[in-house]
Amino acid sequence: MKFDPPRPQPLTIEGPAGALEAILEDPGENVGSIAVVCHPHPLYGGTMTNKVVHTLARTFNQLGVASLRFNYRGVGASAGSYDEGRGETDDAVSVVDWAMAHKPGAKLWLAGFSFGGAVALNAAHRRLPQRLITVAPAAARESAASVRVPACPWLVVQGGRDDLIDCASVENWVAALQPRPTLVVLPDAEHFFHGRLNELREAIVRWVESQ
Repeated sequence: MKFDPPRPQPLTIEGPAGALEAILEDPGENVGSIAVVCHPHPLYGGTMTNKVVHTLARTFNQLGVASLRFNYRGVGASAGSYDEGRGETDDAVSVVDWAMAHKPGAKLWLAGFSFGGAVALNAAHRRLPQRLITVAPAAARESAASVRVPACPWLVVQGGRDDLIDCASVENWVAALQPRPTLVVLPDAEHFFHGRLNELREAIVRWVESQ
């Protein structure tokens, strides 16, 4: 059956540095989960309209989960300026709080791509999601010994030909984490998953359905 995506709802959410621009896509009132999706690095063109971020949001919608994308402070129409990941994590937490108030009783999912993967991981320590999905996470550049692994199921998807986040480094990083998240490597995919977005979607769907 053909999937009919929900209508995007532009939003303004109050954040620590001012208003945050956001888009909610909600498949229906009876949806039991909502996923907050964090975008790539704002100083390198990352926004909530990035195609990997959009793919994550659409994948969640296809799974019957509402999605909420947002621009960090200083991006698009969001107030404020770049804050080296600290403020961006605060922004994500504010968006999570809005999502939980908007859908009381819903289960929280957190997701992020590249820099957004690090933001989502940091936010997961403060708001305890049911699931965490990180794609080519920049967090893998940090020592595994310094990472607190969240209590929820965690999926890491990595491109085998990523020229920005080295695949071997991510594999070693994941192997050193305890407990170890699930790692899926798409061998021919580069950082932005050109021509591999359907494979990314399928990897996420398989993992969610296996839980």
